[in-house]
Amino acid sequence: MSGFSSDWLALRAPYDDAARDKALLDRLRDWRVRHGGIGILDLGCGTGASLRALAPLLRGTQCWVMADHDPALLKAIPDHTGRWAAAAGHEMIGDAVTGNGFSASLVPHRADLAAGLDDLPLDGVRLVTASALLDLVSADWLASLVDLCRRHGLACYAALTYDGRLDWTPVDRLDAEMHALFDRHQRGIKSFGPALGPDAAQAATAAFRAAGFTVQTGRSDWQMEAGDRDMQEALLAGYVQAALEIAPDRAGEIEHWRQRRRFAIGAGTSRHRVGHTDLLALPG
Repeated sequence: MSGFSSDWLALRAPYDDAARDKALLDRLRDWRVRHGGIGILDLGCGTGASLRALAPLLRGTQCWVMADHDPALLKAIPDHTGRWAAAAGHEMIGDAVTGNGFSASLVPHRADLAAGLDDLPLDGVRLVTASALLDLVSADWLASLVDLCRRHGLACYAALTYDGRLDWTPVDRLDAEMHALFDRHQRGIKSFGPALGPDAAQAATAAFRAAGFTVQTGRSDWQMEAGDRDMQEALLAGYVQAALEIAPDRAGEIEHWRQRRRFAIGAGTSRHRVGHTDLLALPG
């Protein structure tokens, strides 16, 4: 996967960590405890945010296969993980992190996930993880993920899937229209084909249940307060770019909306919420 810069991944990381549904994390930890040491396949791993969020919580012995198509992001994993480990009081030696109650080895694996999942290394893997991925994939790709998990008896934890809920405070008269343009863009053609976009969480829930998995979901919304200017600015820029690609004939309206939203952000009066859904699918 990924078309995202390490700067963007670093900016969003604290919002991701705060947003993850705690009840699902508790259930995932309980499942891991019952299964002892496990291998974990992290799809679209980026710089390793899922490992940093989950490894201390899951505890025990873990082997993480970090799969992404971007060699620059894979190369950055040891540095990002080493700095995180030092700040958190863990120890990183070589390709392994050890902390209070857990040990996690890292195995970077370059893979074009959009081309399929058949050739991924699955030896010892019991859990598939992904963050902010499912809304980018097609229905066919999602079906292949569910089939992979079904055939190999793998659990799946897919976090931070955009689910179509967006709101701003204060409200602007064009917010709803810009939201609609963004969602149209999210359903467009991505690297994985026609993207599920805001329909992904419901589609994944239905697909895993139909395959016999026990599925639990929870909300993992980003909540941005007035002081979260950098994140709001970054998201606003993304919304504007998406809207312009869908409706270039409305460039003037889109620019005026951008200016009003930027004024509110700069004035310290803007708050923003982005709705996400976390999913945990356990094999029956």
